[in-house]
Amino acid sequence: MQSYRKELWFNIASRRGFVNITHDLQKCIDESGIQEGILLCNAMHITASVFINDDESGLHADYEKWLEKLAPEKPHSQYAHNGYEDNADAHLKRTIMGREIVVAVTKGKLDFGTWEQAFYGEFDGKRRKRVLVKIIGQ
Repeated sequence: MQSYRKELWFNIASRRGFVNITHDLQKCIDESGIQEGILLCNAMHITASVFINDDESGLHADYEKWLEKLAPEKPHSQYAHNGYEDNADAHLKRTIMGREIVVAVTKGKLDFGTWEQAFYGEFDGKRRKRVLVKIIGQ
């Protein structure tokens, strides 16, 4: 059994954004040399997310609208959390979108369905954040 660990760093210039990290994860698998196992990828910040879905710009716009309806950024005063920071909505959005993904690694590749891609979701950007990639297998 082998184990591989790497951190990927992001600095999204806007408050919110989505980044396709599928190629980054595949690169990690290639670096690890692991052919059969599992890959865990999780956000290391409580206002960011890692999730799987389709890489389609309309869907990403739909996420933005839907999340903003569920947990609107403003007015900041609507949240008890907001005091020193103004990011309560980002915490809620992260909870909805999830913390991590676990993907099978088969024959050295991400074992995804036809349209599945991996994404980093940022909900309180403009600063450097990271995700953890952990691969276990042989």
